[in-house]
Order: sequence, then C-alpha cells, then structure tokens
Amino acid sequence: MAGFLGPYRGERYHLPDFRRGNHRASGRKEIFNHAHSSLRSVIERTFGVWKKKWPILRDIPSYSFDKQVLIVIATMVLHNYIRRHAWSNDEDFRQFENIPDMPISSGHFDRGESSYSNSESDLEIAMLRETIANSLMNQYL
Repeated sequence: MAGFLGPYRGERYHLPDFRRGNHRASGRKEIFNHAHSSLRSVIERTFGVWKKKWPILRDIPSYSFDKQVLIVIATMVLHNYIRRHAWSNDEDFRQFENIPDMPISSGHFDRGESSYSNSESDLEIAMLRETIANSLMNQYL
C-alpha cells in the first residue's frame, strides 16, 4: 500500500508530552499517537545502532543498487542476530538501549492526517489508522 501512516494532528504526540503531569493517553486518537510515537522511538534507536555499527551504510550510494540491497539485507541479518543472541555483550546496543527516547532527527514531526484526502491511497491510510486506533482503544479499556 502506498502512503504514509502518520499520527493524528492536533493531538499529543511526543512521549515527553504524555509523561508531564502524569497524563496518560486518553481517547483513541491520543492512544494511537502514543503507540505511534513509542514505535517511532524504537525505530530511531534501531537505526542509531545500525548506522554506528556498520559505517558502510554511510557510503552506500557509491555502490550499485543491487549491491546496496545486499548490504542492507546483510547488515539487517547481522543486527537481528546480535539483538537476539548477544546484545547484552555489545557496546553499541547497550549504548542505545539506555536512551529512553531517541531525539527525532528532523526535530519536528508534523506529518499526519492529510488536510486533503483525495487519492484512494490517502483514504486507505485514513481507514487503516482508524482501524488501528479502534483496536488500540479496545485493548486499552
């Protein structure tokens, strides 16, 4: 499916916003945004470890596309193996594991609901977000 599954606009999003004043997520949109932000934090940490551990990823554009694909797959396999079997002995994993919320590299994250949902893909993404939000709300109750 083409598209971007972003958070709901106009609702709290960043994890520290949910921690201030001991405010838990309330309502399906905030619950979705909290889950989205949590997952994004995990992904940011993963890419942090990945790029630190394998510097070849920084110079990847100098390789052919087919070789780039193989490099990415190989480093993912190695990353997952270390994560499953030896992460506690790996300095890079330990370093990034101790960072509760990785800073978002772009600084702001304001993509989310499109103000214009004309394409079929935008409608599919909006319906998927609603389905996930409703499912999370049901689990939250």
